[in-house]
Amino acid sequence: MSKNNHAAEKSAQAGRAPSDKQVISQRLKPNPLSQFSMDKDALRLALVTAQYALRATRQQSPPTHDKATGLLVLVNGMEQAGKGTAVKQLRGWVDPRLLKVEATVGDCPLDYQPIWQTHTKVLPRHGDVMVYFGNWYADLLYDVMRMTRAKDTAEIVAGTKSQNRQNDEPSSLMSRMTTKWQDYLQQQLAKLTAFEQDLAANQTRLLKCWFHVDVDTLQKRLTDKTADPQFLYQMDWHDRQVVDTFNEVATALLRQQPDWVIIDGEDKSAAADHFCHEVLHAMQEALASSKTRDDTKAKSHPSTFVPVAIPNQLQDITSTKIDKSDYKEALAAKQARLAALLRARNGRHVVFAFEGIDAAGKGGAIKRLVAPLDPREYQIYNIGAPMLHELQHPYLWRFWHKLPNEHTDRISRIAIFDRTWYGRVLVERIEGFADAAAWQRAYDEINRFEADLADAGTLVIKYWLAIDKKEQLQRFEARRQTPHKQYKLTEDDWRNRDKWERYVQAAADMLARTDTDKAPWCIIATNEKRQARLQVLDHAIEQLSSL
Repeated sequence: MSKNNHAAEKSAQAGRAPSDKQVISQRLKPNPLSQFSMDKDALRLALVTAQYALRATRQQSPPTHDKATGLLVLVNGMEQAGKGTAVKQLRGWVDPRLLKVEATVGDCPLDYQPIWQTHTKVLPRHGDVMVYFGNWYADLLYDVMRMTRAKDTAEIVAGTKSQNRQNDEPSSLMSRMTTKWQDYLQQQLAKLTAFEQDLAANQTRLLKCWFHVDVDTLQKRLTDKTADPQFLYQMDWHDRQVVDTFNEVATALLRQQPDWVIIDGEDKSAAADHFCHEVLHAMQEALASSKTRDDTKAKSHPSTFVPVAIPNQLQDITSTKIDKSDYKEALAAKQARLAALLRARNGRHVVFAFEGIDAAGKGGAIKRLVAPLDPREYQIYNIGAPMLHELQHPYLWRFWHKLPNEHTDRISRIAIFDRTWYGRVLVERIEGFADAAAWQRAYDEINRFEADLADAGTLVIKYWLAIDKKEQLQRFEARRQTPHKQYKLTEDDWRNRDKWERYVQAAADMLARTDTDKAPWCIIATNEKRQARLQVLDHAIEQLSSL
């Protein structure tokens, strides 16, 4: 047996060894002063005990009301500050098989997508611990440092101009350039703070560690004989002016986000111990947050939610008949116009989101929407109940990695969702799959998600398709009698029909709370299928024409 495997086995045995329950409970109890009282052996034992206890929250048998919680450890900071040493020690002290480690060095944020989107695929499952070097902050810092270099270039240009024209004011130009990167950093940090708060609210806790050393220590370590990994943020750390600028940016970041734990990397061994203590505290806090106490159960059903009045548009459904030949002529013209607009958008990401009453015609509308397109230009996602591995992540996670992504090899940058993230405030609300606190919180979470997409340049087009209850019954019966459509009719459809009024109320609440300037709803309320399809195309054409 190798030395590493032997160490892992010892750690695993320590985590599983029968011990006095009071002793184990003491190891799992959050104690911010433990770093002043625990020696290394005690710290190692507490870490592996907490690791196994956290993992066990995902494997509860029989199931309990407790919620498994994941821990995401973000590692950033100065180069040569002991980050690798600290994570190596942590992995040696816990069961390494259960500690996921990922790393990025920082790159330019991708077009038309939020800065966090690329990174969501590697997020830890609930009950797991993951250490993530670089992460979305590496991309942000890389981008900001590029902007500061642009500032330096502008300074040279402005200085040259001032020599030629006495009335030129290069300092004003410099002020604008400086403000630009500061404003950008502030805006992106605000978005990341909100994103991280949503992660935490959905059972993914974060520990953010910033490693720091002074410039002299950095320069000594850069010139020693120890091999260096690829540098974070793709910076020239030998250049003191660049390092000074980085520290200026880092200071602005840390001031705006006080939740970072700053670790002094002067002594790498001490820094590693400090880091391990912080990870232990974070695991203990994650364990504590996974426990559902009686007082939190009471708070999970807020009494302040006030349903909106159901608009007439969702109740008094009108029908405007259209001749079949006129429909076909209009359909062909609109499809041609839509295809031309989609191909002229210069790669911009587009997300179509279809929601509506069962049998309202979402599938038929999507079929006509994509008919003029090459199948390689788009992806269609038929969203059903989440699978087990999807339930072990924040509920938006299964949608994040279906979004158009510049990192994928596929050429499509159009995503079409048949059912969407709005399931949280519709079916999950009505059927009790999400508690009141979760689905009521989801309105704001969804608005932030869609705003991040829109701010990054993605066009979000949302439809709610409505029919009346009588029309739905006729369509159900038609499906039951048509062999090639029988698959569309399920027991869930009949059960949902029995809750018609509750679903219409949930739809009204959703439309009122998530109709925003950046991602407005288009309500298609008609019992005439042909008219609905044309209206879907009209709205898409209108939205794309505004680009």
